[in-house]
Amino acid sequence: MTFQRARTEEQREVRRRAILDMASAMLDEMPVAAVTLNELSRRVGLAKPNVLRYFESREAVLLELLDHFLQEWLAGLAHELDAGVDADLSAAERAMAVAAILSRSLSSRGVLCELFGAQASVLEHNVSVTVVARYKLASLNRLATMAALVRKCLPELGDDAPFCSLQTMLTAGALAPYRTPPSSLEAAYQSEPDLARSRVDPNDYLTQALTVTFLGVLARR
Repeated sequence: MTFQRARTEEQREVRRRAILDMASAMLDEMPVAAVTLNELSRRVGLAKPNVLRYFESREAVLLELLDHFLQEWLAGLAHELDAGVDADLSAAERAMAVAAILSRSLSSRGVLCELFGAQASVLEHNVSVTVVARYKLASLNRLATMAALVRKCLPELGDDAPFCSLQTMLTAGALAPYRTPPSSLEAAYQSEPDLARSRVDPNDYLTQALTVTFLGVLARR
């Protein structure tokens, strides 16, 4: 991919979009930690200083991607919840249905979960106040959107819907590394069958954790 000098706002937006699209493609084939600005620049066909004209760091690129993926996920989640939660069920039954849908939906979005897991420890570092403030304001809006979707299915949650929503994302992010255990651990599981008891199935664990969270909040209320 090669570019001529961007002279108009439209051309600059094309370059920004190309950088984001390439970073997204890289995340499909490698973990967040392996995505470097040097490799991103090489693949997108721009010198590193030119990439930095559009994004101040690789973390700024990944934060914008995280927000984009969150928006996409929430748009689809609305349909998944509408189709999968029967309003005639009891609150506890609806809570279990919501937990199962959230778990299944997030389990199919490994990159989103990995980015969310890296947010506090990696992505919010090496960025300016302006960039991180813009992202945090956007993330508050995404959280409010998610809370409204969850509250629609479970109005009994009331003001606890944002807590349940944030807990959902924090748990999904924390479980992201367990989806791709290192080869040495896989070999250990094969050589020592007893170790299988310590193996974490992220999908099952997420479903159980979210079920406990929703039912626990309902019981407390």
